Amino acid sequence: MTIPANESKTPITTSKTKVRLLSIDALRGFDMFWILGAEGLFAALFTITGWSFLQTFEQQMQHSVWHGITAYDGIFPLFIFLSGVSLGLAAKAIKEYSIEVQRQKYRHAVKRLFLLLFLGVVYNHGWGTGAPFALDEVRYASVLGRIGIAWFVAAMLVWHTSIRTQAYVVVGTLVGYWLLLTFVSIGDYGGGNYTATGALNVWFDQHLLPGTTYRHALLDPEGILSNVNSIINALIGVFVGRAMKNFASQPKKLLSYLITAGVVMLVLGFAWGVFFPINKNLWTSSFVLVTCGYSSLLLALFYFLIDVLKWQRWATFFAVIGMNSIVIYLSTSLMTWTYTAKSLFGGFIAAAPLAWHGLLLIAAGLLIKWLVLYWLYQRKIFIKV
Repeated sequence: MTIPANESKTPITTSKTKVRLLSIDALRGFDMFWILGAEGLFAALFTITGWSFLQTFEQQMQHSVWHGITAYDGIFPLFIFLSGVSLGLAAKAIKEYSIEVQRQKYRHAVKRLFLLLFLGVVYNHGWGTGAPFALDEVRYASVLGRIGIAWFVAAMLVWHTSIRTQAYVVVGTLVGYWLLLTFVSIGDYGGGNYTATGALNVWFDQHLLPGTTYRHALLDPEGILSNVNSIINALIGVFVGRAMKNFASQPKKLLSYLITAGVVMLVLGFAWGVFFPINKNLWTSSFVLVTCGYSSLLLALFYFLIDVLKWQRWATFFAVIGMNSIVIYLSTSLMTWTYTAKSLFGGFIAAAPLAWHGLLLIAAGLLIKWLVLYWLYQRKIFIKV
């Protein structure tokens, strides 16, 4: 389960010119690629080949059962991180804009927040059992809602506080969240209990979250309390975005910054994870640092290959997805792509050996989705929030 809220091509602005970073759009598309059906490729290939390493990759395409982290756990945080990077590339105090532009920015921020909250409910099939709407059956917490909240709070901090204050917020929130979950208890919840039934987050979701939770569990993975720490993924992305703007003409220095920041966050995150477990559902502070570390290193890799070495042809495949990510993300919930794939390619798939059917069906679905996005891309239709 993961993400999106689309950003248009991301510019870097210097005093003389404006440079577009294809690497950010490509990385966003690469992130989205795995939740469009591609996560099943490794299992399908394992069925055909029997190669054990493919089974290991397939396991990485599943969420962690509870503590720990897999590659699939990093998809959602990477998207939030990239939304912060885009914000950081254009980071300015709100007072530096004219009054009219300030009003436009505030209107856009509020509209974006509530639209993502609404679309998150739509993605969750928020109409419950049908009309008339059963409001107590609506799942209000969502991936899109979390993205909206994280971006909105990060934007307010960027517009209204200094860089130093933003750094204090990052450190203070990570430490404060750890202290809260470790030492604060309400009834039978909290006080260092990091389980799915006893964590402090459970009390918040059971008492303050309206509607229902994901699969009617006690804890919603996008629940109330964990939203707090997800804001830090966006805010760390803001710092990275600023660095990309400041070092736009110094690629070696930028790469050094991205790699160093990534490694430091990984070391700190895994070390902290010994005491405060790495956990996506609780969105623990160690999880934030580890996912931001991996996100920074992935961005360094894409930036190096695409914007430094100029190996850009392959990147267009992913950029096509990244430029309209909200459209395709919503479609995975609202459309039955498998039916379309079977309708168009069912004959070809049936003619292939049985072991190949799963792989070919996944490939057909991915092809159809990508072609729809490419049609939009070619016509410069980018649906943004």
